[in-house]
Amino acid sequence: MEQVYEQLWSAGREMQNRGSGGDGLRRQLKRLWLNHGLRYLLLCCLALLVWLSSNSLSWWDGFPLKDHNQWFVNTVQRPPSYRDRSNNTFEPIKTTEGSTVPPNVPRPVSTTLPPKGLQFHQAYPRNYHFIMDNKEVCKTKTPLLVLLVPVAPKNVAARDAIRQTWGSSSEVRGDVVLTLFMLGLYRAADVDVVQEKLQQENLLHHDLIQSDFLDTYLNLTIKTMVIMDWLVTRCPEAAYAMKVDSDIFLNIDNLVMMLQKPDIPKLNYLTGMLMWHRPVIRSKSSKWYVPVEMYPEPFYPTYTLGMGYVFSNDLPKKIVEASKSVNHFTIEDAYVGACMKKLGLSPRPPPNPSQFRAYNQKYDRCQYSKIITYILGSPKQLVDYWTDLKRPEPPC
Repeated sequence: MEQVYEQLWSAGREMQNRGSGGDGLRRQLKRLWLNHGLRYLLLCCLALLVWLSSNSLSWWDGFPLKDHNQWFVNTVQRPPSYRDRSNNTFEPIKTTEGSTVPPNVPRPVSTTLPPKGLQFHQAYPRNYHFIMDNKEVCKTKTPLLVLLVPVAPKNVAARDAIRQTWGSSSEVRGDVVLTLFMLGLYRAADVDVVQEKLQQENLLHHDLIQSDFLDTYLNLTIKTMVIMDWLVTRCPEAAYAMKVDSDIFLNIDNLVMMLQKPDIPKLNYLTGMLMWHRPVIRSKSSKWYVPVEMYPEPFYPTYTLGMGYVFSNDLPKKIVEASKSVNHFTIEDAYVGACMKKLGLSPRPPPNPSQFRAYNQKYDRCQYSKIITYILGSPKQLVDYWTDLKRPEPPC
């Protein structure tokens, strides 16, 4: 306030020196009072809203303009680890009562109930709802293994390549194996066209599952946790499941052979390519950057590389429950490792760790006949390598 008085005094002296009279002085004083008055009024309003959001949420819930102004309360109320980044890529599309999904997306049927009371953070899967589903696929035959593939809505080429190769058989070595694709919402100018094509694709293949989160790279943790929830609510009868990326060469025969071994655990089992003592990337220029607010520890707990990991089907329910108290961060495979740590569990090495491979410089038929996973460069590579591997001649 002292600065305001000083400016008013200076204005008066200036007017007196200029000889501009009382009218000029009154105009100048009015402008100064208006400018500073508006500033203090805005500060008072801001302080009031902050107080209401933190101390009077029950009053706020009954306020007529609550929905219109909820963005402000969310920004103030949520800790930094839950705030939106990169054009709201973390923000779920709300489906709670009184709000709607975008008009170009069919309104979801509530197949999983949202939590009442406390709303958990973005990784908690029951904050989302399935808008396209194939919930009966596990009812006719009990599968040994369910393969769930996170894939972008527009990546039809990857889905078709998998349908032609390791996802083509519903029975492998005498056991039932299901392959399904998990998608989020596509948001762009041609969203209506894409959504219609997805509906037609699902009518043809009956293998798409879509939930109402935005399908972005930074939402892969959400996507993975929705996969876990689908297994809990749609396919608890399966013995094992695998989250497997869409760019993977999966030797499904070797995988089923591994799971058929009598010494493979039936409970609390998670295996794949194990990552030990991996540092958290703090460089903002990195694709794998995670801020301290999201994950404060300098190293991740032991986890399985996200290209493809296998788990006994009792784990999804436990991981979903653990996710209520494990803060969301964007490295999905490490997040599953953090949930395992919360449960007091650890991933285990596979019977033959050399079978879970990441990259290979060139195709070798003999080598591909022995492994379980390899990361590929394109859907065409998958089809070409698979076709060659399945030739009748011995691979080695």
